[in-house]
Amino acid sequence: MRAVLLGLGLVAAAGVAAAEQLAVPQPAAMQGEVAVPDPNAAAQAGLEEWVTGFRPRALAQGIGPETFERAFRGIRYDADAVARDRNQAEFNRTLWDYLDSAVSETRIANGRVALAQHGELLARIEARFGVPKEIVVAVWGMETSYGTRRGDHPLVGALATLAHDGRRAAFFEEQLIAALKILDSGDVRPEAMTGSWAGAMGHTQFMPTSYLAHAVDFTGDGRRDIWSDDPSDALASTAAYLARSGWRRGEPWGVEVRLPRGFDFSQSGKGLRQPAARWQALGLTTVDGAPLPAGEAALLLPAGAQGAAFLIYPNFRAIARYNPADAYVIGVGHLADRLRGGPAIAGGWPRGDRALAAAERMELQRLLTAAGHDTGGVDGMIGPNTLAALRAWQKAAGLVADGYANEAILNRLRKGA
Repeated sequence: MRAVLLGLGLVAAAGVAAAEQLAVPQPAAMQGEVAVPDPNAAAQAGLEEWVTGFRPRALAQGIGPETFERAFRGIRYDADAVARDRNQAEFNRTLWDYLDSAVSETRIANGRVALAQHGELLARIEARFGVPKEIVVAVWGMETSYGTRRGDHPLVGALATLAHDGRRAAFFEEQLIAALKILDSGDVRPEAMTGSWAGAMGHTQFMPTSYLAHAVDFTGDGRRDIWSDDPSDALASTAAYLARSGWRRGEPWGVEVRLPRGFDFSQSGKGLRQPAARWQALGLTTVDGAPLPAGEAALLLPAGAQGAAFLIYPNFRAIARYNPADAYVIGVGHLADRLRGGPAIAGGWPRGDRALAAAERMELQRLLTAAGHDTGGVDGMIGPNTLAALRAWQKAAGLVADGYANEAILNRLRKGA
């Protein structure tokens, strides 16, 4: 459908015949009218030029010429991928807001349906890789709502567009090469290789490089197919990924705990790992009073002294290899617990707090540095160095040294008190 000007009105004319009946000339032929360049046409031309320059680099990486030609036939500039990449909203949700949606009652209910529907498959996957079926299904639920939102962007087009765009050219070109290697292997046809705008694919959203490293052919049909409606290869590939990332059979990802009165919060942090027996000697218990699971664990306080506390075990780090955000790992772990019939998180949250914006986190780091506490730089990332610096400042100020950064702490730092 295209638009034709008629006086001061706008008439939609379907095809040339309709325009001829109206006796209205085409816009480009109108007296005195200047043609406006089509930005999409310019972008398409730029992408095609980039593909020409990329071709020898791809072939040098072992991509077959026929695969290359097939993959790029009819390639289109993906304007949506560029817009999303340039305008990604900063993740400013609190953990509790995130968990409210990530582990909603609907997601729990749908996950239990998925467990029942694919029970036999999941049992075989768990037996082979040692990763609990609930963890695998929780990843599936977090990534694509159990396969209902896998993404429909043509992967080669999206990745080529993003590599050409240049903001993260090296990363996206690496993923594009990996995608071409997948096509070269015959695991999927170019038209079936779809996913998110950023290149994540299939039921559990593998990036192409992760696919090459961890995808498995669980059905035995000669292809590692994570794209089709059958989730077998995707779920098995997820279990393989976690197993190769250090998953330990029979150990939890983490467990919610209660802290004794007067607990020394400087003992918390992902870097301070010690045997569960030591934590128990310090007075920690599970929320239901059961003995702490054996193994080496660290104490994580995502909302400081005001929120739930978790002892996290090595399997926490295995999930973090899939996505390093603490919120994601807790989301997967807690969703898995709920799928197996576990309770909701018992500890409260400081729901009156909001998450600090990136600029505020950087200001926090600058103020801590000015106060003589080394944050390891100013990057807006609240990592181990910033947490240690914040705890040291809190302790010197006579506050609870839990490392929790909120607006009240920032305001106190601003006042130098």
